[in-house]
Amino acid sequence: MNYDAILIVSFGGPESRQDVLPFLENVLRGRNVPRERMLAVAEHYYHFEGKSPINQQTRELIAALEAELAERGPKLPIYWGNRNWHPMLANTVRRMKQDGIQRALAFVTSAYSSYSGCRQYREDIARAQNEVGPGAPQIDKLRPFFNHPGFIEATAERLQDALVEIPANARPDVQIVYTAHSIPLSMANGCDYVRQLEEVRKLVSQRLGATNDALVYQSRSGPPGQPWLEPDILDYLRDVKARHLASAVVLAPISFISDHMEVLYDLDIEARQLSDSLDLPMARAKTVGVHPKFIAMIRELILEQTTRAERRALGTLGPRPDVCPEDCCPAPQRPGGAEPREKTASKSLD
Repeated sequence: MNYDAILIVSFGGPESRQDVLPFLENVLRGRNVPRERMLAVAEHYYHFEGKSPINQQTRELIAALEAELAERGPKLPIYWGNRNWHPMLANTVRRMKQDGIQRALAFVTSAYSSYSGCRQYREDIARAQNEVGPGAPQIDKLRPFFNHPGFIEATAERLQDALVEIPANARPDVQIVYTAHSIPLSMANGCDYVRQLEEVRKLVSQRLGATNDALVYQSRSGPPGQPWLEPDILDYLRDVKARHLASAVVLAPISFISDHMEVLYDLDIEARQLSDSLDLPMARAKTVGVHPKFIAMIRELILEQTTRAERRALGTLGPRPDVCPEDCCPAPQRPGGAEPREKTASKSLD
């Protein structure tokens, strides 16, 4: 099929102290979250002068992809729209219409299948098209890529770089701790998110020859009565020390593609401080970011749609379909009754 543009769709994040509260209000719109919780999360951004790294990292990804497509094709313009902060998705779709774009491929900065990581972005795109109205471009989302060789190889190489940061005397007993964004069980039970994470864990560990590993979760936010995926990374680090599961850990945030606020705050600050207090050596692997194999993977996903190129996937789950079923990855059930209260004020929202 012929396409005339690429659309990068991301979460978005504030870029100054003045942006923080309006950004958080966008993120939390329609949700009954206490204002004190929002103000607590705002403090995490103020710790970094109000600037989330996610927008700059998206710019770097776009620049790397532009160079890849300019050198190897297809030579398509790249547009960028966010869910929660400028450039807002509807404004970008409106500009695409003004530029005469009729059909575009959307790359969403999420590797896995879940409501928040896939279906909600499809809803965001549809909402933006409806807001623009007649003449809005057709936009087809590229498939989830968790098991694409480019993602697995880039993840393994980032992890290998982190392993050498562990003191030599602790490396024989190091454990790889894969971290993923926690989601409500009501969301997880309706999708393949956990199954896909376990596949990535297996594929990356096999590539590195690692046998001591674990999958844990981070960035949980939600009312305490609502069950979310566990164990939490901080609880797990305490368990590693108490049960002598390893003499050192390397954290690998495999559910993220960039080192944004949740990686920086939840792992580089909270998990680091806890590891130091436990006297547990810790290193943190970088996310794939602009790793050349990851950028090449995005081009391959584009070629799947433009030239019917081979749909590559490792492991046993195979490539995800291009078009998801109507009932795929339903929204989580919201707890009813009392006003929701967050479990903790220590988690970020980008």
